[in-house]
Amino acid sequence: MIENHPTQLAAMREFHKGNRTEGLKLQEAFAAEFREEYKNKDHCPCKKACRYHGNCKECVAIHRAHGEHVPNCLRPMLNAKLKFLSELTEHTLANEIEPPKEILRK
Repeated sequence: MIENHPTQLAAMREFHKGNRTEGLKLQEAFAAEFREEYKNKDHCPCKKACRYHGNCKECVAIHRAHGEHVPNCLRPMLNAKLKFLSELTEHTLANEIEPPKEILRK
């Protein structure tokens, strides 16, 4: 489990409290656990066939370079934040959005 990992959430709570030392300690604990757990496993949640699957460094660099959209793996996190903001206008923004042809909605 990567998203909403309890150790990393605890690290962020420490950072927000101004306790950088403890935050960094917890963050490194998460990173060490991640390195061990996923050293021989696929950690990429993207379901799209892509040459860069699992290669976050190059994938993110490509998306940063063209700047049009974000990697598929980051979309659920961003959508959750945007959904929260959309609540401010009773989600009326949804009526104004036309998805690209390659995006299929349920």
